[in-house]
Amino acid sequence: MQNYDYIITGSGASGLMLAYRMAKDSFFDNASILIIDKEKKTSNDRTWCFWENGEGEWDELLHKSWDKILFESNIYKNTIPLQSYAYKMLRSGIFYDKLWNFIDTKNNIRFIEDTVVDIKASTNGAIVETLKSNYFTTKLLNSIDLNKNYTLQKKYPVLLQHFCGWFIETDKNLFDDSTATFMDFTVDQKRNTRFMYVLPISPNKALFEYTLFSKEVLTKDEYEGELLKYLDTKFITEYTITEIEQGVIPMTSYKFWVQNSKNILHIGTVGGWTKASTGYTFKNTSKKTIQLIAFLKAENDFTHFRKKTRFWWYDLLLIDVLSSYNHLGSKLFSTLFKRNSLKNVFRFLDEETSFIEDLRIMLSMPPLRFIVALFRRVLNF
Repeated sequence: MQNYDYIITGSGASGLMLAYRMAKDSFFDNASILIIDKEKKTSNDRTWCFWENGEGEWDELLHKSWDKILFESNIYKNTIPLQSYAYKMLRSGIFYDKLWNFIDTKNNIRFIEDTVVDIKASTNGAIVETLKSNYFTTKLLNSIDLNKNYTLQKKYPVLLQHFCGWFIETDKNLFDDSTATFMDFTVDQKRNTRFMYVLPISPNKALFEYTLFSKEVLTKDEYEGELLKYLDTKFITEYTITEIEQGVIPMTSYKFWVQNSKNILHIGTVGGWTKASTGYTFKNTSKKTIQLIAFLKAENDFTHFRKKTRFWWYDLLLIDVLSSYNHLGSKLFSTLFKRNSLKNVFRFLDEETSFIEDLRIMLSMPPLRFIVALFRRVLNF
């Protein structure tokens, strides 16, 4: 059995970003590091978007950014200047390329193309079983969901953020590429939380993404039918679909970190790094990997890495409400954006607000459903 100081299973955003940060830090120069995944990703298989205040670490890789967003529903509509913030789009191909190019310069980091079938804790480390071999490591950092435990429990509701997006190109210039449509709830809600997400990349290129927060995914025909209908309402009838992307992201306050042990840490979505109330992962992953590097240099027990905060409770209550009253999503988000400054909404979702600021935001929301959800939670704990 081959031995390594660190093994990273999975080379998606979280695994690759962590390996990149380890490669950049001289602290890990003498450590043996192995990355295992079924393939070495290089293509544009993901589009990550996030808001950010000022310049950011990944700005040189951005595909596009916007300084205004449009929020629209049947009860509220506003085009909002982002001021010091920007809404940023990053395509995965250039991200993979930059990070792999740097990681591959490090002789102490190795990549193996193989399928992970199991991970097991041992007395002084962990064992990774693959289709081809077994590996031992002192510290395992896992981003592969091998058991989907969060789907097997009832205590914490699980919603899915699921979507189908078309990158389209038109012959004529039809788009205002200074403004991103953040959420357009004017689409038929069908007793769910449904919205269209539109990112104009240039005057004749845009991503149209039909997105739901619900418990069940749709068929391919249903997604495409809604995209066709929306484009028709915008009088966009002549276009070419250049790319299609589809995905499913779990939205839950399930305590992913309870699966961590002294020597095994789950990272990325399987580690609970996806923001439960929004489904956004990339920016949180960027923050968490920085924190994890500092942790690896100072501490030895992974059970101490994740600490529950008050924001976990806020996300839990929102998921409780949307799980029981999924049709209220449009009203809840409309109220949030209508009654609060965009800067405070972003800071709140980034978990950067004070408790007093949190209270102001929560008091601006329709209170009854949250009070009911809170009492149910208190009774269940």
